[in-house]
Amino acid sequence: MPGTVLLLAASPVGRGCLVDAASVLPVLAAVAPPVLSGTGTANVVELADPLEPQAVLTRLRAAATAPGPLTMFVTGQLQLDRRQRLPHLALARTTPATVRYTAFPWRWFADELRLRPPGSTTVFVDLHADPDAWEFLAGRPLTAGPTAELYGRVAPPPSRRTVGRPTYMRAVATLLRSGHRPPLGRLHEQALARLSGEEADRPGAADLVLAPGRSWAGQPWPPAPEFTTVTAPPRTPAAPPFPPAPPAAAHVPAPSAVVPVQAVPVPAVTVPAPARAERPGGPPAADPHEEITAAVRDGRHEDALALAARREREALRTYGQGAEQVLHWMEVRADLAMLAGDAERSCRGWLALAATRLDAGQAPGAPEVESAVDRAHHQWGRIGDPERARELGSELARLRQHVPGRREGALDHVRRQLRQLQTQP
Repeated sequence: MPGTVLLLAASPVGRGCLVDAASVLPVLAAVAPPVLSGTGTANVVELADPLEPQAVLTRLRAAATAPGPLTMFVTGQLQLDRRQRLPHLALARTTPATVRYTAFPWRWFADELRLRPPGSTTVFVDLHADPDAWEFLAGRPLTAGPTAELYGRVAPPPSRRTVGRPTYMRAVATLLRSGHRPPLGRLHEQALARLSGEEADRPGAADLVLAPGRSWAGQPWPPAPEFTTVTAPPRTPAAPPFPPAPPAAAHVPAPSAVVPVQAVPVPAVTVPAPARAERPGGPPAADPHEEITAAVRDGRHEDALALAARREREALRTYGQGAEQVLHWMEVRADLAMLAGDAERSCRGWLALAATRLDAGQAPGAPEVESAVDRAHHQWGRIGDPERARELGSELARLRQHVPGRREGALDHVRRQLRQLQTQP
């Protein structure tokens, strides 16, 4: 099966540039596609200094849904948006004041890679952080999703009036140009060895090194709310070794996620599914997420939706209306409808999820509520039937009055689109 390779190099134009990201693309492009991907044949997609987050998202989404192994090479700089204080990959038009609108949210990588099977996705990164992002990353993990293997480094801000070099990525490309693709861990170590030789005299802090299972800033990677999101399957607590005291009401914390409005919202991230439950005297129980993922890969979207609907009904019987286990499967169904190309059903699913969260007492500004409305808004814009769009648009407009989201003008956008729809038969 052919593989897919995505080469992405991005950095701002002008004084805000911290790294000459695009300079590494010719070296990567000189590597034979099968060597880049580790497969017999491969399709290579190159993005050099893209202008718009949505352009990056479109290419990333296409690569993530392609069959076969996916290898990504990402070079650029990390900056924090001033409101949410979350890392973004800066693009050509990004400035410190416009990160939220012109940069690519880092979490979107994990969002789009969430349904890929384990072992099929590798991401190499060579990133330079601005001072705020560098401070933020101390003690926090940078991930590309639970099923993706992430290798690379994050370099501290370069000295004033200097532009950093993507020496790690250049080392990876140079090693691969030999025509030999060593095991990924070995390739990473060899690139770091070359990097340490080239930057031995570089002043400032040491790089933050990324590799599966490696510690971050000297500590085991802790769970960070900024990187766990709304579709994380709620974990079932392990049984205590002794009979417990009279139980209190269990509370499953809702992980956080934030997705901008109007930039194409993306489906939420999944973190590793709970460990398979052991059956007494039998093999481990099958993970429903793996079964659903297999159905999606095979194009059996209705089967995947039916499996998720069944799980939602089971969770409803077990945990009751509004429980996080139920909300999780509602999210999965809305995601699956989007992957099946059924924008109407996906929009209805996200609207229902947002309403359920609000009815459960969650605040209109809660990240999970905003996330659901953002996704509903995005899917609504893809509905081709004017009558259905008018129907759901009215519901979306009512919801937007209570959940305006993080970007100004979301409600006005819905109202303008509704006025246009009124003129269509």
